[in-house]
Amino acid sequence: MQYRRLGRSGLKVSEISLGSWLTFGKTVDERSAADIIHKAYEAGINFFDSANVYERGKAEIVMSRALKSFPRDSYVLTTKAFWPMGDGPNDKGLSRKHIMEQVHASLKRMDLEYVDIFYCHRYDHETPLDETLRAIDDLIRQGKILYAGVSEWTAAQIQEAMSVADRYLLDRIIVNQPQYNMLHRDIEEEIIPMCENAGVSQVVWSPLAQGILTGKYKEGLIPKGSRASGENVNSWMKKILNDMVNRKVELLDQLAKDHDITLAQLALAWTLRQHNVASTLVGSSHPEQIIENAKASDVALGYNALQRIEEILTS
Repeated sequence: MQYRRLGRSGLKVSEISLGSWLTFGKTVDERSAADIIHKAYEAGINFFDSANVYERGKAEIVMSRALKSFPRDSYVLTTKAFWPMGDGPNDKGLSRKHIMEQVHASLKRMDLEYVDIFYCHRYDHETPLDETLRAIDDLIRQGKILYAGVSEWTAAQIQEAMSVADRYLLDRIIVNQPQYNMLHRDIEEEIIPMCENAGVSQVVWSPLAQGILTGKYKEGLIPKGSRASGENVNSWMKKILNDMVNRKVELLDQLAKDHDITLAQLALAWTLRQHNVASTLVGSSHPEQIIENAKASDVALGYNALQRIEEILTS
């Protein structure tokens, strides 16, 4: 496993990280989740991602319990806030009230004194940005979170956050968590160039396009028991499957075989070709999945392979 610095900080995270969205506390039972997390740790993964909204805290509980087996200083654990956690008018967003209450609630659920990274799960248009950043800065000074990040913010919003932080001498964010994969490349145009200059890394989610880039949905077929087969898990996935050109996946799969790697490893290594991507975030339903995906950190795609991938994706 290789490790990269997160933004301008001194924090180093594994190139492959393990998330809990749609799995832990939902489709994967706690015993299986613990096995997956332990296998990830054994494979060198030190970066584990969760959020308060994932099954209303259940994912945080499952992940933190499994990590109790390991020294606290040996792993990096995250959480997030923004989405509603109740029916009240202050049970969502990035107000000082909501951030403070949700961070403390997450720490209580996870039985921790601090989380390494706190993400603003989306941008809040209803709360002044300086209020949000000052609340986060206070939590950093209290030692309850160590670093700040955002998820799915635009380049302009990230730049604005940098300016506000510098104006009020607040801690800067060091990481953005956007969607990024071979089929979804929006961040390449503005976000990556801006973040490279600002000292903000990307930790990308859905690098396998919800399983499409594993090859399991070839020819648009949806295997029984797969993520795409459950409407309550990912109802929008069938549209992606119907719209995508299956030939591209077939060609990528053949290229992966030519390099003696899996299609998933090819897709993960492709995201890591971007130096601004500190880690690529995967989910897992079985221990074997995380073991195989972790090996993508050792895959170095050469110029010819990257050129061939680009030809396939743009054809």
